[in-house]
Amino acid sequence: MSPILLGASVLDVIFENWKNTRMKTFNTNELITDLKKITEDNITIVSKKFKHLSDEQKTWRPSRDSWNILEIFSHLNVYSAFYNSAFIEKIQKTKFKEAKDTFVSSPLGRSAWKSMKLGRANNIKRKFKAPKNYNPSNSPELVSSDAIEKFAKNQKEVIEILDLAKTVNLRKVKIPISISKIVRLRLGDALMFVIYHNERHMQQALNIIAHPKFPKKK
Repeated sequence: MSPILLGASVLDVIFENWKNTRMKTFNTNELITDLKKITEDNITIVSKKFKHLSDEQKTWRPSRDSWNILEIFSHLNVYSAFYNSAFIEKIQKTKFKEAKDTFVSSPLGRSAWKSMKLGRANNIKRKFKAPKNYNPSNSPELVSSDAIEKFAKNQKEVIEILDLAKTVNLRKVKIPISISKIVRLRLGDALMFVIYHNERHMQQALNIIAHPKFPKKK
């Protein structure tokens, strides 16, 4: 499984597709419930599949240019450091405290989260280049030995953020994205973008441990 650094940049794809993307309406409670389910599943999978891996297993890679498991979770943790803080700050400071029954995804936002969303068979449909400062292949200092534990902690924080998101207007609260200072997404779109990104890389990590040559624990 190759890392997401071989294709186009995420931002290129978002802007390439957004003009041809329609708005989409969600039931707010159903959307939050679905996103919470993905995040809770991530926590469970980490506990069952990754928490007890050996150092050899955590650093094994299927090919020379692939990310290993520690690199995958370290990559996600860097994103969490940005987005979790942004979510909490914008939700707490917003004046749009009245939650709405429905959320309308913007064309730009839908293009963003659709670029991250797994296919129906949990396949990763398109590979992307990770920005240099979020790419452990280019910035090995991003990798930490406790990346898996940190990811689980960050996911628990996402659960809390989703509960906070229920109390505000998902359309009116705007979140800056990590790869561009000028692009902001509606809160609902940003939550989908981040959580589908987490799910995408979780599948990447699961593909590694399912590899026939993945080392056995000694």
